[in-house]
Amino acid sequence: MKALEQISNVSSTTVNAALNRAADMAERAAGGGMVGRSNDASSFADLMSDSLDNVARSQNDAAQLVKDYETGKETDLTKVMVAQQVSSLSFQMALNVRNKALSAYKDIMNMPV
Repeated sequence: MKALEQISNVSSTTVNAALNRAADMAERAAGGGMVGRSNDASSFADLMSDSLDNVARSQNDAAQLVKDYETGKETDLTKVMVAQQVSSLSFQMALNVRNKALSAYKDIMNMPV
C-alpha cells in the first residue's frame, strides 16, 4: 500500500510538472501575453529556440530514464513511462507548431500582391 501511495505521489507530481511545461509551451507558441510587454525583448526566434531546447531536453531526460531503468539504476516504471509520454507530447506539440507556422507562411506567400 505504501508503494502505491509513493507511485501516486511521484506520478502526480510528474504529471503536474508535465502539464505546466505543456501549458507554458502552448502559451509561448500562441504568443500569449506577448502584446503589451515592454520589458521582454525576446524575439519569436528566441522563443522557438527555447521551446525546441525544452523538447530536446525532455527527450534526452526520457532516454536517460529508459537507460537507467534497463540497467537497474531506476526502479520506478511509472516515472519512466510518464517521462516518455511527456517527451512524446512535447514533440507532437512542436511538430504541430511547425506545421501551423509552415501553413501560415504558405498562405502569406500565396497572397496576391
